[in-house]
Amino acid sequence: MFAIGSYLGLFLAAFGAATILPMQSEAVLVGMLVSEHYATLTLLTVATLGNVLGSLVNWLLGRGIDHYRDRRWFPVGPDKLQKAQNVYQRYGYWSLLLSWVPLIGDALTLVAGVMREPLWRFVLIVSLAKGGRYAILALVVLGSMP
Repeated sequence: MFAIGSYLGLFLAAFGAATILPMQSEAVLVGMLVSEHYATLTLLTVATLGNVLGSLVNWLLGRGIDHYRDRRWFPVGPDKLQKAQNVYQRYGYWSLLLSWVPLIGDALTLVAGVMREPLWRFVLIVSLAKGGRYAILALVVLGSMP
C-alpha cells in the first residue's frame, strides 16, 4: 500500500507541475530514485503520464481560451502567452519539444490548444519531450550513485 501511495504522490506532483500549480516533480522523482525502493521504469512511466495529462489540461484550456483569458487563475500571463504564440508560430508543432522547459513549456502547451493542434500529435510530441526529460534525469541520478 505504501508503494501505491508513493506512486500516486509522484503522479500528482508531475500532474500539478504541468498545470498552474507551483509544484516540482523532478525533486519528487529524484528522491524516489535515490531511495532505491521503486522500479525505475515504473517511476518514469508514472511521472511522464502525470506530466502529460497535466499538459493536456493546458491544451484543453487553450481550446477554450476566449472564455478564460481574463481570469485571475489563468495559468499564463498575456506577455508569456504572446511569447509562446510567437515561438509556436515560428517553429510550429516542433516547439512542443520544449514543453518540458519551466515557464515556457506550460505556455506552449496552452498555445497548442489555442492553435488547434491535433490531439494525437500533441500527446505524441509532449510525451516524447517530457518522458525524455525524466529519462535523462534518471540516467544522471542513477549514473552518479555509487
